[in-house]
Amino acid sequence: MSNFKAKTVLVTGANGYIGNAVARSFVRAGWTTYGLVRNAETRISLKTEEIISVLGSVGDKEFVSKLAKQDRTFDVIVSTTEQIMDYVPHYNDTIDLLRAVATASNRNGVRPLVMFTSGCKDYGMTGLHGSEGLEPHTEESPLNPPPFAVDRAFNAIKIHDHTDLFDGVLLRPTTLYGLSSSFYGPIFDTAARAAEKGVLELTADPKSIMHGTHVDDCAEAYVAIAEADRDVVKGQCYNISGHQYETLEKVANALVGGYKIAGGVKFLPAPEKKGVDIVQMLYGFSQWVGSEKLRKDVGWKDKRQLFSEGLHIYRMAYEAAVAQKHGNVERIQGRIRGFESMAQEDKEKLST
Repeated sequence: MSNFKAKTVLVTGANGYIGNAVARSFVRAGWTTYGLVRNAETRISLKTEEIISVLGSVGDKEFVSKLAKQDRTFDVIVSTTEQIMDYVPHYNDTIDLLRAVATASNRNGVRPLVMFTSGCKDYGMTGLHGSEGLEPHTEESPLNPPPFAVDRAFNAIKIHDHTDLFDGVLLRPTTLYGLSSSFYGPIFDTAARAAEKGVLELTADPKSIMHGTHVDDCAEAYVAIAEADRDVVKGQCYNISGHQYETLEKVANALVGGYKIAGGVKFLPAPEKKGVDIVQMLYGFSQWVGSEKLRKDVGWKDKRQLFSEGLHIYRMAYEAAVAQKHGNVERIQGRIRGFESMAQEDKEKLST
């Protein structure tokens, strides 16, 4: 035990939804965990989670230059941030940072594993539950992203182009739930408004597939990959998805029961209107995602209840996050506004 030395990991966006869950998961696994954050006020909360904060930004050239010259080595570097509305500049800045940290580590005899986060929406949609020929998206599926994810889908795969400095792994989680809830948060907001109205109205097919994963299960997958045989995982892509998908109908019925919506749920055709409701679009983004490769290669498995099964617990966590004005809740609301603006622009282009 006297020769024990914890491995080190740097997580970018360590105060974000995925980043914080990943950093906490590495701490639990015994890693010395550093978290890169942009705002000084977030550093105290990281200390309470035993995460060593590093104040800086991927877009700060002077900061990145200092990283390349510093003496700290990292066995693993995890990238969890993106700016989906202006993806490419942030991606390029992130690559510069990853290469700077890897350069310093290489100088000290360590070749890092870099884990880069994208998302399963890069594959596009699958059919509905019960549709003929329905199959899950796998890592071999072609990329067919919706407009907002095009830049991400076709740039993220380039993480494998930097073998001069590090070994890359590309991760594609499904939509995540739990804690502050990410994009599942607005689902709770929709149900709360429906309870006041007396009916939950959804403009999507009840057989639409909602395949989510609890954020802490997702974070455990990052650790499982980091601790796996490097020769097995390097250069690979891995989907991260729950053991079972749910249908919109199942989720909607759970919301009706949980919020005591007297009139139940009504599935309506999409209205003919200029506005774009991104939350309703998320309900209807039918996608089944396979994660058998991840389970086979590193032995990972999800443990948390499905969204509909643990809805009351997840609802309480989300409502507490809202009450605390949690930064992740505010960020999701901002991203939804951005998605709606982008979707409206695309709709207007098509109409002309």
